[in-house]
Amino acid sequence: MELSEEWKSFLPVGSSTVSPLHLSNSPSLPLGPLLFNPNPNSLSLLFSSPSLLPSLHLPPHLLPSRFLLSSHPPSILPSTASSVASLFSSPNQNDAASPFLRNRLHLLTYPHRPYALLFFPAGDNDHKLAFFTLRFKDSRFHIQLDTNHDVFYASIGSAHRILNISINPIADFGFTVNDDDDDDPSRVIGYLLATTLYSVHWFAVRHNQILDRPSVVRLGGKIFKTCPVVHACWSPHILEESVVLLESGQLFLFDLESCGSDAGFKGTRLRVPWNDSGESKVWLSCEFSWHPRILVVACSDAVFLVDLRLKECIVSCLMKIETLRRYAPDENERFLALSRAAPDNFYFAVASTSVLLLCDVRKPLMPVLQWMHGIEGPSFMSVLSLSNLRSHSREDAFKLASESGFCILLGSIWNCEFNTFCYGSILPFRKGSVTSKINPAICAWELPFEINLSGHECHCGKCLLRKEFSKDALPEWIDWQLKKEIVLGFGILSNKLAALLCEPDENGGFTLIRLSSSGRFELQRYHASWAHARDLEDCHDQVLCLDRHLLYPMSDEKYKFPKNFIYLKLDYLYSYASGRLTQFLVTKLEKICKYANDEEPFCAEVHELLCEKLNSCGFGQLRSCPAVTSVFNDIKLPSSLHEVALRRLWADLPMELLQLAFLSHAKCHEVVGNLDNNRVALEFLAVPDLPQLPPFFLRKSSTHSNDDIVGPIIPFPVLLVLNEFRNGYSNLEGGEFSVEAEVGLRYKEVMQVAGEIAVSAFGPTHLDEHAVSLAEDGEETWVGSSKPRSFMLYRPVSFKSTAADHVQEKFVYSDTNYDTFISHVQEKKSTKQIESVGQEIFDDLSPVALRFDAPVKKLEPLSLKAYDLLKRQMSKWQESFDSYKDFCIQSRF
Repeated sequence: MELSEEWKSFLPVGSSTVSPLHLSNSPSLPLGPLLFNPNPNSLSLLFSSPSLLPSLHLPPHLLPSRFLLSSHPPSILPSTASSVASLFSSPNQNDAASPFLRNRLHLLTYPHRPYALLFFPAGDNDHKLAFFTLRFKDSRFHIQLDTNHDVFYASIGSAHRILNISINPIADFGFTVNDDDDDDPSRVIGYLLATTLYSVHWFAVRHNQILDRPSVVRLGGKIFKTCPVVHACWSPHILEESVVLLESGQLFLFDLESCGSDAGFKGTRLRVPWNDSGESKVWLSCEFSWHPRILVVACSDAVFLVDLRLKECIVSCLMKIETLRRYAPDENERFLALSRAAPDNFYFAVASTSVLLLCDVRKPLMPVLQWMHGIEGPSFMSVLSLSNLRSHSREDAFKLASESGFCILLGSIWNCEFNTFCYGSILPFRKGSVTSKINPAICAWELPFEINLSGHECHCGKCLLRKEFSKDALPEWIDWQLKKEIVLGFGILSNKLAALLCEPDENGGFTLIRLSSSGRFELQRYHASWAHARDLEDCHDQVLCLDRHLLYPMSDEKYKFPKNFIYLKLDYLYSYASGRLTQFLVTKLEKICKYANDEEPFCAEVHELLCEKLNSCGFGQLRSCPAVTSVFNDIKLPSSLHEVALRRLWADLPMELLQLAFLSHAKCHEVVGNLDNNRVALEFLAVPDLPQLPPFFLRKSSTHSNDDIVGPIIPFPVLLVLNEFRNGYSNLEGGEFSVEAEVGLRYKEVMQVAGEIAVSAFGPTHLDEHAVSLAEDGEETWVGSSKPRSFMLYRPVSFKSTAADHVQEKFVYSDTNYDTFISHVQEKKSTKQIESVGQEIFDDLSPVALRFDAPVKKLEPLSLKAYDLLKRQMSKWQESFDSYKDFCIQSRF
């Protein structure tokens, strides 16, 4: 079927096997070789310095959800990781890649001398503009540095990181062929602007003929205090003009001639009517179009043409992201990069998440050409003439194609991936072709192809496989880019300088200068080829050098302290995590029992303290099966029923095992001395003075004395298995005993008793059908059951919940082992005001009983006055907080 040129442009190259705007090499279409391979023999090191390593304080590659416990089994505690993580970042967002979105190296060639300047950010925070000169002499390039054999520096006047650099060369100004006779010893060879997050700075690049060295003079800057800078670019029409785009969509025009140092860099705000949608858009970039007062501005979902020639600005839409939905149906599709394009300033190129478009401002909403680029997160784009990439050729057979063809270089610096997209006119290769009135049938020349900018990586199957295995071997919180030497910036040397360096290639090529993450400036020649060079013999071993290249701040100072490594055996933890703790301990204990002594370790001090704690909570010395109600007497602060079940199990353990779990702090030093002379800090919390059951919750950490009793030093699952082994139960050998099952049985028991003795704040308690009621058991009868219940059951709910959520059970956590809490409610006492009262005066401020870990003191009249003020403020808050009032009504407090 014959399609018009307009319809052909809607079929992206790469979306189908046959594209109507795709030309392949054939005898009738002598396009020439369009693949570019690095020449390993041309690789040379220009300059290297550890001080040029990028100053990048990169966070680990971790999503916020990793820092929170997962709410899915088998987590220890519940968490709202999935809901909280979505508030901070997108799953596809990578903060570590943000410093690598733009090219860090920029070249400025002298007009009539074999010199070139290389600019890049440097300094402790990349806040300085660094540069050095590349000079061709004696058939090779030489580096010109300052008197300290370091690169030249120019300050931007602040300590903020330079994010982008843009150079505007002066092609025919500043130098003449016989410039030595000129009266001006310092000529301007170009202008430069550097942007930070909130500022833009302008510089003039000069060359001092007397000192024969370059200099960069700061002309001024502009700080935008309320809005970040998105993009800044030079005008291709007026040398001294530039435009700045802010994150809010505001545009500012600056003219270096009118913005002198005395007048200040105020700029002119361009009144662009973005309507109501301008403030909510994510702005991307801006470029000058064919007229000095016509701009192309891109945001994440549209590209606009801004016409400022008249008094009132006119804004029209050139491209919408909805246009790409047919070939890019992903909802996250958005524009990512914008650039001016050839053959003239009417064209521009824009890249989205999956599609690259070549557009014409004279044909809105209708792309001239499209490609499916297949690059992950493209952020860099540059349009070059094919003659620059195939220069210095021995053959002239493809000269016509080189002069009329163009190439879009698109890629991601962070992902080390770059592709070239060649295009040009069908004419003059095909006679009698149908052309439109605007463009002479622009077509894609060959399919997109990858270009290896690192220059020394082998792409054979063996090396690619090793590379993927090396990536998988890294921990998930480390990006492989941080471990690999990547290209942070690059520039293509001009044709005149490249021709001085090397002999002509068969089909032409270009010379690349790159800045690597190891601080190396390298020069390498690329030649045009008919096929990719997949196998590079000298580069088989350079896949991932994980030990040499780290994109983290490095210090020149050597580590002064000795490095001692202590290896921990985590076999117990691994066995517990895999559900094999019982079998593992039984095997260990059987071996130990053969060599064990009859004498058991006994510490009278620890024994006396533990007996005192248990007796204070209602457990006598003879406790074959402690009453579950005594465990409830130990509840002083709100506790989950799972915690109460654990206390019950702790109280069931015999005294011999409890003494294994707790020891004197002085004994810790003896344990340290037995660990192969390597001192290990064994820090455990001290047993509190307040009467409570083990494992003694809510303890404060402090410096211990040798008289303190600390612990538990043995995990409870291990103690539980030891207790079963001590009792000689046979089901241990077959692995039938389960710590989780034992905890579950005690939890059901505690849940049943709690439902009988506590007031529920969320309606009738729904108990497990297998739970057994203890109401009829005489030994387990709740003391004083005829009195009002002094416990309250409740479940935490989100702060946005209502009273109806309690009935519908829309709770924060769905795990029934942890979502139910029990709290002791204090008894109502006389409210008569007495002269001196104690801490019990705070009981009527909260529905739960308050306990203070402090000596009992009486409150004096001045303290009572402060208490009255606190009580009034507390009451005012309680009356205005609806959720609290609903909670008190439900719990009948």
